[in-house]
Amino acid sequence: MAANLFALRWAGRVQVDVVESEEIGIVGVGEGSTPQLPAFFEALGIAEAEWMPRCSATYKNGISFHGWSERPGFQHYFHPFPSALDVHTQGAFYFNAAMRRRGQDVWAHPDRFFVPAYLAQHRLAPLPAENFPFDLGYGYHFDAYLVGAFLREHAIGRGVRHHSRRVVDVAVNECGEVSQLLLEGGDTLAGDLFVDASGFRSVIAQTALGAKFLPFASNLFNDRAVVMPTPADPAGTSSQTKSVAMKHGWAWDIPLTTRTGNGYVYASAYCSPEEAEAELRKRLGLADGDVPARHLQMKVGRLEESWIGNCLAVGLAQGFIEPLEATALHIVQATVEGFIQAFEEGGFTSAKRTDFNRAIAARYEGIRDYIVCHYRVNRRTDTDYWRDTATNDHLSDSLKAILTCWFTGQDLEAEIARQGIAQYYAPASWHCLLAGYGTFPTEEKLHSPEPAARRFDMAVIDDFVTRCGRNFRDHKEMLAQLS
Repeated sequence: MAANLFALRWAGRVQVDVVESEEIGIVGVGEGSTPQLPAFFEALGIAEAEWMPRCSATYKNGISFHGWSERPGFQHYFHPFPSALDVHTQGAFYFNAAMRRRGQDVWAHPDRFFVPAYLAQHRLAPLPAENFPFDLGYGYHFDAYLVGAFLREHAIGRGVRHHSRRVVDVAVNECGEVSQLLLEGGDTLAGDLFVDASGFRSVIAQTALGAKFLPFASNLFNDRAVVMPTPADPAGTSSQTKSVAMKHGWAWDIPLTTRTGNGYVYASAYCSPEEAEAELRKRLGLADGDVPARHLQMKVGRLEESWIGNCLAVGLAQGFIEPLEATALHIVQATVEGFIQAFEEGGFTSAKRTDFNRAIAARYEGIRDYIVCHYRVNRRTDTDYWRDTATNDHLSDSLKAILTCWFTGQDLEAEIARQGIAQYYAPASWHCLLAGYGTFPTEEKLHSPEPAARRFDMAVIDDFVTRCGRNFRDHKEMLAQLS
């Protein structure tokens, strides 16, 4: 991704080299993205018909959460991506959620208010008919290995030089900057700027330059994952990622055209790898099967500085927030695009490095807080894991203010604006999360809604969402058209 964006922006001005060894694997477990990734491919001039069929890709309307709450009526909810249609229903959702937080018994589960939830429920693609001019934000699911190979090919076509070699050492000069890479076989590769995309090893930023890593272990407990594929769903191709709560973490279900990617993210302090694998196999009906499982370790946290010296760390070398909201590639894209802007504004020097690092750090913190909130407000009581995450008080001041605002019935949209954090997660996302779990007064504390609280007729909203949904086609049919 970095090589393609550099080659696009600085075509004819710089030479970009990628050093990548096939001997070193990638995580590659079936990936999901946020709505920023379509803009990445659009910027590169790559049509969906060009890359999606080659990478087993499908469309993604959002993420559905199952079993994160035991509260009746709120055992599952859908986190939609934004759409141009939200203006017609989002206000009603905010209003009803505020009323229910204040004890009025009005409908406040998010799913009925958003068209993407309807599309996901009915396995529809997020591409409207030509006579329905309303755009929806959407992401993708895809095979990470195949996308990597596709982007490598595209980059080489733009003049990027690809070296299929291993890096055996990093030379650092007296100024504390990287001067060259030593490759296997004795060759060297010099440069002015080095991008560290070496995964959790972070061989340039952390190992060679000593970048400080800031762990998130105090408020994000999960540090392991076990993954295995299953065949594609014969019932049709889903257009959503599923996140299903397990005993000691959660499992993902990512639909590709050729298979389904499955994994279980868990906390090793509560569960052994063997126990996690057995639990995932049971969920998938593979307890007696011979499908192999892969076990992964996660290094959750971030670098104090993503841009250190003449090195820009990206991807897992830069940091990682567990994959609950599929933000990894979004952070890569934001980092590279932000670096390009800062580097140019600084006259192709490090003049803007401090501002850039501060902005990237704030993005990590903002995303982390949203992920932490999923655990902090969970409504499960069946294991120590869920009980401990629900009582964990290692929260940022920002998240504490969000939760205080919600539970005291104040204006959440205004609080998000006051903090200036909507660029990480918009008010709709926070409302869907908190309302989706059913974090409202208990049923005995609710009372029949007063006339002023009955501002919106849910039958009218249902009719609007349903009629909008009729302008979208079957997901599997749309994918077949791309092939």
